[in-house]
Amino acid sequence: MGTETGTTTRDTRERARGALLGLAVGDALGAPAENLRPSEIRRRWGRIEGFVTDRPAGTDDTEYAIFSGLLLARHGSALTVRHVERAWHHWIADLDEGPFRGAGFSERGTLENLRRGLAAPISAQHRHAWSDGLAMRAAPFGVFAAGRPAEAARLVAIDGTVSHDGEGIYGGQAVAAGVSAAMAGASVTSVIAAALSVIPMDSWTARSMRRAVVAAQRIQPDPLTRERTVRSAVVIGGYPWTDLAPEAVALAFGAFAAARGDFRTAVLTAVNMGRDADTTAAVAGALAGAAAGASAIPEEWGSVIGPVKGSCLPSMRGYHVLDIADLLTTDEEDAA
Repeated sequence: MGTETGTTTRDTRERARGALLGLAVGDALGAPAENLRPSEIRRRWGRIEGFVTDRPAGTDDTEYAIFSGLLLARHGSALTVRHVERAWHHWIADLDEGPFRGAGFSERGTLENLRRGLAAPISAQHRHAWSDGLAMRAAPFGVFAAGRPAEAARLVAIDGTVSHDGEGIYGGQAVAAGVSAAMAGASVTSVIAAALSVIPMDSWTARSMRRAVVAAQRIQPDPLTRERTVRSAVVIGGYPWTDLAPEAVALAFGAFAAARGDFRTAVLTAVNMGRDADTTAAVAGALAGAAAGASAIPEEWGSVIGPVKGSCLPSMRGYHVLDIADLLTTDEEDAA
């Protein structure tokens, strides 16, 4: 699958693997810090510099990204809302719930609506349609539409119509477009510009992203000050929900901008800012991984990621993010 900038198939595959492995690594690194304040993180671990659990694992972020990746690999640019809705029923809603746990409020609300017989876009009419649940699974669309941010944004909005609305859709589009640009070798500044180009300029998501990026570009004496600056530019103090798409997406792009694209710095900046840390680190990891490729991911982090356990989506058990990356970048050269 070529890109508009003419990158090679090998380069595209390397970036695809970086994007999805980076997502999974960020998810696993951020999971222990989810919903914590930076002060709580410091009390428990000092500054998180790596895995803080004996058995690090991803969450619903990784499993839903695999879900969307499989759906996209099957239908490609012909994806329709009906395809997405059928997949939700086939792989999630119509199954015995069993060990289903760990999903966000937007997924719970969507499943309740689908099980009641509602169809898209009404299935997205719940109290959490603005969540970051689409943003967390948006990276595969950027991988598939490498170098085509507008197409990535179009496709992720189709996926999101079943579960999200408004700012929830914008958050997913920004992530998909950003990953798409990074897949084509765009600079950090161009990745951010691509993300902003596909959402309304006056949207909450766009305003938050601009504030985060401006804050991230200030020269700071140490990581703690940098994280505080980005966080204070975005986070609504005292607001209880941490999975707010305009906030989480902005924090992720702020971490990516502050790190100047460096994978380790981007992910750890996101993790140590707390809030919805697994999602913000997953998105920052996808952006930085797409920009630099899988080889930029520290081996001690990437090697820990195995096939998902299906702890959230039992139907996804056994899939590995690298397999999804390869599915999304298969082209004529591979078939020759």
